[in-house]
Amino acid sequence: MTVTLDTPIAPPLVTPNTWVRASWDKFLALAEQPEFDQAKFYYYQSELRIETMGVGANHAIDNGLLYAALVLYCALTGLMSRGLINASYRKSGYQEAQPDISFYVGSAVQSIPQTNELIDLDRISAPNLAIEVAATSLNDDLGKKRLLYEDLGIQEYWVVDVEESVILAFHVKEGGSFRVQTSQVFPNLELRTLEQALRDRKTQDDSQIMQTLLQQFTKLAIDSKPSESI
Repeated sequence: MTVTLDTPIAPPLVTPNTWVRASWDKFLALAEQPEFDQAKFYYYQSELRIETMGVGANHAIDNGLLYAALVLYCALTGLMSRGLINASYRKSGYQEAQPDISFYVGSAVQSIPQTNELIDLDRISAPNLAIEVAATSLNDDLGKKRLLYEDLGIQEYWVVDVEESVILAFHVKEGGSFRVQTSQVFPNLELRTLEQALRDRKTQDDSQIMQTLLQQFTKLAIDSKPSESI
């Protein structure tokens, strides 16, 4: 049964991690409540979702490790990029999302505003990549949120299954999406490389994992560089 928010209700009655039918004005009002300062907000097809922040160690480790790995990849391959953690993206009146990690790459980096305001997708393009790190929200991340990101115009969407150390990556095209094993946002980056790094966290610390990725990404950058004609 769908819960409605047509009349004022106290914020504690809003069930976290559940899609709730609500007007855009009600969504904005709830987003400003101090009770939800540490929550993530989503809005799609006239429904809102208030999602509790992932606070478990595995979620936090995977989130930080994946962000660091992608920054390292861009640094070694020379790919212009800007990564954001928990940034909010809004199409006023229609949609809002707050992925765990997002990246702009290439010339799109220059469009990011240098303010603390949320990113207005009516004026600025959507990020090239959005990532949801799923400890308890896997089904929703693969379901309704996937549709939300398709409509927002994300180029690529990843869902990280924390329990299985698996990355489910989707390339978004013409309003739909399909699975990929190699990123099209980060050229030649195979998702299995990052999956192995996520599995290695169970037996290695961050410095060990980064040393391995440093070697792999350096080789990838060299192999991908066009050979100079003699």
